[in-house]
Amino acid sequence: MIFNLPPILGLLPLVLYIILMLRGKDMNVSVLVCVVLGAILTKQTPLAFAETLKGSLSSFLSLIGFIIVLGAGLGEVLTRTSVAQNIVYTVVNRFNIKSQKAAIIISMVISTLLVSMLGTLSGANAIIAPILIPIVASLGITPNTLGVILHGAGATGLYIGPFVPPVVTIMGLTGLSYTQYMKSAGIPLAIIVWGSTLFMAIRTQKLTEGKFQYSKEDALKDDFTPTPIIKRATLVFVLTMVAMLTYGIIMKAGASYAILVMIVCSLTTAIAGNLGFGEGLTTMVRGASKMFWMFFMFVLFDPFLNYVAESGAFDALAGYMQPLIDKGGVVAFLMITTAIGVFAVSGAGIAQAKMTHDIFFPTAMLFNVQMPIWALVILVSCQITFFVTPTVDMVGQMGLARSKDIKAMLKNGWVLTIITFIYVFVRALLYSKM
Repeated sequence: MIFNLPPILGLLPLVLYIILMLRGKDMNVSVLVCVVLGAILTKQTPLAFAETLKGSLSSFLSLIGFIIVLGAGLGEVLTRTSVAQNIVYTVVNRFNIKSQKAAIIISMVISTLLVSMLGTLSGANAIIAPILIPIVASLGITPNTLGVILHGAGATGLYIGPFVPPVVTIMGLTGLSYTQYMKSAGIPLAIIVWGSTLFMAIRTQKLTEGKFQYSKEDALKDDFTPTPIIKRATLVFVLTMVAMLTYGIIMKAGASYAILVMIVCSLTTAIAGNLGFGEGLTTMVRGASKMFWMFFMFVLFDPFLNYVAESGAFDALAGYMQPLIDKGGVVAFLMITTAIGVFAVSGAGIAQAKMTHDIFFPTAMLFNVQMPIWALVILVSCQITFFVTPTVDMVGQMGLARSKDIKAMLKNGWVLTIITFIYVFVRALLYSKM
């Protein structure tokens, strides 16, 4: 540390990052400022800093950033070929929706399904909303209710999709296979969030029906009709994704396999959708470019966290926490980690997962915490954050639903947060008895 400062002050870049995020500052600017501060505190020379950035390009976080970029590219291809719209159209028209409860459930299924495939909450729901709104409006579903649905059900897709960034990240951090991850973390949290959202959506509908409604303009029917080419492209996409997913599970593929999946699915779908190889590749790159800012941030994020670790701050923090953890044992440690991840660490979900893991993993090793329960803690830490306050994700889904009812969104968020913490506590308690 510069000037022989105490190691605990190595947390200053992390504290500054959290403050900047809470104040709504640009993510890339915030990370850049913090990584420079970290470099100064750890006495990095310009050449050493440049070498660190070079090494960061081959880091795990950069890999996740590239997967996110390719996911945006796949989303662009699915939108351009109308495959995404056709998936929603097919699911909706396969069921004869006659009741509000059925409309709520089908809307939730569609949102979860598409988010789990595209790996983006806002991107998937932006495709879904224009198709769903006329359908739910005709049955009297309020914008308030649809807002709750898009946020809760959509977020669930980020816990179960085999190639979505949070799942790939946590599998990489813990070394768990997809099946192990799903059993220990993905499915339990998905059930909690999906179940809570269903209950709160039905309750919100009862409380808002007759008070709020969609306008006549919002309720206009979407005249989307799939052509044979769109149907063919959809079939090719589904078959390619299923085949590659099956192969990946059988071969226990790692995070890097997601890169191949995104590229192959994008190109085969583009070719089947009559875009051709060249135009398909151009479309994928065009869509991917929209998320380059995220890749750039992750390239900076790796040295940012490494500088904090190099300062000895994480070890110092573990030492300060030790007396409290000694009194409460592994249960207290797991609950404290979860609470800090949810309420104190802000920013992009993937960055939160890596940050929480890096801060608390040394202590987790002292307790010999097994990876299945650690995966649950990290997943909750980086995903439930977006339900406890009016985050961009929450407000974004509310806007897509044409709702202005932030109260309904927060009610659902806090209900599922409380249930989640109870579940983590029970899991931690049972784990401590093993």
